[in-house]
Amino acid sequence: MSPRPSDPASTGHDLGWTPIAEEAVRAASVLHPKEGTLPRPIRRRVLTVANQKGGVGKTTSAVNLAAALAVHGLKTLVIDLDPQGNASTALDIDHRSGTPSIYEVLIGEVTIAEAAAVSEQSSNLFCVPATIDLAGAEIELVSMANRETRLKEALSSEILDQIGVDYVFIDCPPSLGLLTVNAMVAAQEVLIPIQCEYYALEGLGQLLSNIELVQQHLNRELRVSTILLTMYDGRTKLADQVTNEVRNHFGDTVLKTVIPRSVKVSEAPGYGQTVLSYDPGSRGAMSYLDAAKEIAERGATEGRSSTA
Repeated sequence: MSPRPSDPASTGHDLGWTPIAEEAVRAASVLHPKEGTLPRPIRRRVLTVANQKGGVGKTTSAVNLAAALAVHGLKTLVIDLDPQGNASTALDIDHRSGTPSIYEVLIGEVTIAEAAAVSEQSSNLFCVPATIDLAGAEIELVSMANRETRLKEALSSEILDQIGVDYVFIDCPPSLGLLTVNAMVAAQEVLIPIQCEYYALEGLGQLLSNIELVQQHLNRELRVSTILLTMYDGRTKLADQVTNEVRNHFGDTVLKTVIPRSVKVSEAPGYGQTVLSYDPGSRGAMSYLDAAKEIAERGATEGRSSTA
C-alpha cells in the first residue's frame, strides 16, 4: 500500500510531488499542527530577547518564536519594549499614539491585561504594543520610584494568570538603557540572537557584563538560557566559523537550530505578519518552528529538574 500524503513517514520525493506540493504540505503542518506537539512549561517562562547590536534578528526572532509556540497551542505574550514598535508591526497590532501600550503600563495607567491585544495570526498570541510615546519613557522613568522594577511589578503572576500565558517574550530596544534593565529585572531568562557574520560578537561582552550586574543587584534568578544563531548563509565559510566559535564558547546554551538568511523572513513584517503566516512552508518558517520546539522541550525538562 502506498503511503498517504498525511503519513509523516512519507516524503514528497517518495510520492513524486513537485516542490510546490512539498511546500504546501509543510505549510499545512505548520499552520494546522497536531494537538499536544509542544510541551507546556512547568512554570511560566519570561524571556528577554536582547542584543544591543542592531540587525541581528532580535525582533524577528522574538515574534517568530512566539508565533511558533502559539500556533502549537501555547499561550504566548509579546511585550514590545522597543520604541520603534517593530514587534507590534510584525504581529499586526495597532500601535498608533493613544493606543493602550507598554508606555501606559510602565507609568501605571493600565495593566498588562488591559493593554494586551490578540494577534490575528493566532488566538494564542498576544502583544502589548509599543507606541511613539515610549520614546521618552526612559527620561520619565529616571525620576520615578522603583524605576528598574516597574515592568516586573506589571508582570505579576495575578495579572498574567488573567491572560493565562505560558510564555512571555520581551523584545528589548537595541541599547542597554533603562528599558532593557526593566526587561532583565522582569525576566527569568535572556535569549540572545547572534548573527552568523563578521563582528557578530561585537558588544556581546558588554551585554553579558550588564546581565551580570543585573544578576548581582536586581534579579538573582536571571540567566542566559538560550543563544540563537541567525542569518546563517551556508555558502560562506565565515558563517561556519562564527557558528563554531559561538558553539565552542557557549556550549549547550546555543540552540541546535540555526536560522538561515531568508528573504521571506525579511519581507514578512512589511505585510504585518510573521514568516509562519507569510510563507509557512519556507525554510525560515520551518527553522523558527524547530527552534521553538527546542525551547519548549528544554523548558519542560529544566522545569522538571528544578522543581524535583
